[in-house]
Amino acid sequence: MRPNIDAHLSTELTDDELLRYARQVLLNGWDIEAQLRLKSARIVMIGAGGLGCPASETLVRAGVGQVHLIDDDVIEASNLQRQTLFLPTDIGQPKALIAAAMLQEVNPLIEARGTVARLSEDNAYELLDMASGKPDLLLDCTDNFATRDIINRISVRYQIPLLSASAIAMQGQLALFEPHLNSGCYYCVFGDHDIGAVTDERTCANSGVLASTTAIMGSLQANAALQYLGLNRNPLANKLLLWDGKLMQQRVMSYRPDKLCPVCSNH
Repeated sequence: MRPNIDAHLSTELTDDELLRYARQVLLNGWDIEAQLRLKSARIVMIGAGGLGCPASETLVRAGVGQVHLIDDDVIEASNLQRQTLFLPTDIGQPKALIAAAMLQEVNPLIEARGTVARLSEDNAYELLDMASGKPDLLLDCTDNFATRDIINRISVRYQIPLLSASAIAMQGQLALFEPHLNSGCYYCVFGDHDIGAVTDERTCANSGVLASTTAIMGSLQANAALQYLGLNRNPLANKLLLWDGKLMQQRVMSYRPDKLCPVCSNH
């Protein structure tokens, strides 16, 4: 499913890695080879806030080898309610740098780095380190439609799988797009606007978000990433997961690629 990662697959786990990831390797359906795939994986996360914090921490603890966080924002007091990698003493500091430093402390066996920048179609090649090869996965952890649209266009342009999550109020959405399979993209599903109540005009800053919503959606995003990176499996193939925290309900909707999609139909 992922032509990228097996080309640079690590061949062994160190004693420290075997000890740290022992409970994971014991899982039925998960083995040393799956853990080696995680070790060899390079991911880029756009957004180091409410979604990026829990998702990146889980992935780092699980053993994803290289994590690159891109975010141009600084930490504010209002972030501390849900952005779990930050402390009050971090207020005013760049999110990407503080988060990366914390992740490196959480697991010294991986590589975490942060870049203070706003990703765009113009700087994507440089920021994603495309000269050294494509990342194995992009994780969209942002909070507005305009940025998600840009990330989706970058995903399609460079044929990089995109795991997109959103969280607002007590609702969340999750999808994993694989442009190299011509199976549709973010624009195919949402068009010019997100579905339902979550539109490009609503963000956590102007509409609010419960702390548990970002924690749950970040964890679900990490769960999908671990399966994709470790097991070569997309648990959300052509599906959109919808989480409703108020009703404590989750449902999954199917979607089809739009043959007239202005973003992905010509790739």
